[in-house]
Amino acid sequence: MAEAAVKVTKFESKSHNSPDEVRSPAKTRVEIVRLPGYTLGRMNLEPGWRWSECVKPVVKTDSCQVSHVGYVVSGRLTVKLEDGTQKTFESGMSYTIPPGHDAWVEGGQPFQCIEVLSAEEYARPA
Repeated sequence: MAEAAVKVTKFESKSHNSPDEVRSPAKTRVEIVRLPGYTLGRMNLEPGWRWSECVKPVVKTDSCQVSHVGYVVSGRLTVKLEDGTQKTFESGMSYTIPPGHDAWVEGGQPFQCIEVLSAEEYARPA
């Protein structure tokens, strides 16, 4: 299936080291960068992070209701869908995750990823 061509109309760059917005629930740092027509997020999740413990109190839903498309820079994250399906993502992997899931950082290393779909809405207070 061919994807529709998207045209970029501006030549621009921004650094996640100076983000447009930062969201920081417990053990979470989401750095938001907005470019013309696109929002990207660099997510940094500390060891011990779990969506249901760290983000759920902020967004006030029973499970994460955001769709995710991204790339793992470092660390490991396990995602469990409401139907029980579970996968672990690690450094070098790209991923898609549908709404209706919990997730947690595996092991003692922080998890860092770049998100290209969910950044505008992820961890936004209800």
